[in-house]
Amino acid sequence: MSEPKADPVLNAAIMKVVNNQLRGNNPPQTGQTFKRLMAAGHSEQEAKRLIACVVSAEVFDVLKQQQPFNLERFVKALDKLPTLPWEEEE
Repeated sequence: MSEPKADPVLNAAIMKVVNNQLRGNNPPQTGQTFKRLMAAGHSEQEAKRLIACVVSAEVFDVLKQQQPFNLERFVKALDKLPTLPWEEEE
C-alpha cells in the first residue's frame, strides 16, 4: 500500500503557522526549538519540518478532543524533537 500524498494547501498552511511563530517569537519555545535543532545539525528546512509535525499533531489533538490549544502539551512535544509526537505512541 502506498503512502498517502501530502496535501500541498494544508502543508503550506502549517508552514505558514511555523513561520509566523518564528517571526513573532510566539510562543518563544518554537524559536528556541528551531535554534536547538539547527545547532544539532538539522538544516533550516528540516528544523521547520520537524516543528511543523508538532504543529500538525497539536491541531489534530485540538480537533479530536474539541478543546482549546494546549501550550503545555505543545511545548512538551517541541522539547522531544527530533522524536515526533506520534513515534512515542507506538
